[in-house]
Amino acid sequence: MVQAYSLYEGSFSVDKSRKFIPFDPLLDDPKDRPGAMFIHVHPFLIQTNSGLVLCDTGLGYTDDSAVLQLHHNIRKTGFRPEDVKYVLMSHLHKDHAGGMVTFENGTGRIAFPEAEYIVQRGEWEDAYSGISSSYRTEIFDVIQRSGNLVLVEGEGKINDEISYALNGGHTAHHQAFHIQTDDQHYFFGGDVLPEPEEIFHNYVAKYDVDGRRSKALRQEYWAEGA
Repeated sequence: MVQAYSLYEGSFSVDKSRKFIPFDPLLDDPKDRPGAMFIHVHPFLIQTNSGLVLCDTGLGYTDDSAVLQLHHNIRKTGFRPEDVKYVLMSHLHKDHAGGMVTFENGTGRIAFPEAEYIVQRGEWEDAYSGISSSYRTEIFDVIQRSGNLVLVEGEGKINDEISYALNGGHTAHHQAFHIQTDDQHYFFGGDVLPEPEEIFHNYVAKYDVDGRRSKALRQEYWAEGA
């Protein structure tokens, strides 16, 4: 049986500085943040027949005891971080990859020690290339040493339930995932399809490396029913 949980980490505005400023739609006015983009951060946890799957890892924010907010959110669903079997990374920008590891007193540890981390090889290489400040290589150094990294290329299957496909658009090597078992089917589009309203607004986003491709993909996914 497949069951999905949203691991909501908050709503934020992001301006040219690329800083994530908390935004409460009940208290804050978007007009006070001209030029900012407004986003909601929520990794997803999906229970499948082949194990627990985490789709992206959010910002990596922690409490005063250096415990990941993501870990707290997973425990609220009745699971433990150690229960996660697959971490599916759409891409490696810091707002999606921040919770891949946890740091305490300067020491990094893999956040999901029993999981395979599924990353497109081209995205991994781009993260180390210096092409964007949106990548935090100190995170990836920990993953590299862990032995849990699985680099994939193009499209393929992780198992009978999980498939991946390079789709580009947001980053050159962004990927999407399909998770299907029994009569249930989940699609995870990462930052190519981060918000449902983007399907209807149908705009070219300035934060994509190829906004026209992302726009076309959103309409394609909508037509397919994702």
